[in-house]
Amino acid sequence: MTDHPITPPSELAAAWVAEIYGDPAIPLHPITLQLVARAAQWGYDQRGEVNEAELLQARDQELEACLAEVSFLGGQALADRVRAARRPKPPSLDKEVLKKEACDALDAYIYGNPDHNDKQNTYNTIRRALEALSND
Repeated sequence: MTDHPITPPSELAAAWVAEIYGDPAIPLHPITLQLVARAAQWGYDQRGEVNEAELLQARDQELEACLAEVSFLGGQALADRVRAARRPKPPSLDKEVLKKEACDALDAYIYGNPDHNDKQNTYNTIRRALEALSND
């Protein structure tokens, strides 16, 4: 069961159980957690043939609906950050842009004090630039 692509987190399972029983204090028994996971997996398996374009459109609609709520509550900046994180723009394939990004990233890495995430971003930026080089 652990190799299934769908396994709800225990917090979500607890929320579902609390909603069903109308009591947020109901303890989540391991068998109940397994039942919730199996139900979610069954639903996933029943989806049939998936049209990827329709699926992406549905995901985008769901994200925009959530962001509209966040924005409505006064969090436009947060909504913009979440959108950027969940639907990042594809990296540029322009070699000059990649070259500049790689040089800037390397400068920041060598002369700055990057945290772990910055190191990963720097690595990915430099790797993309190197991959864009021709094999000649």
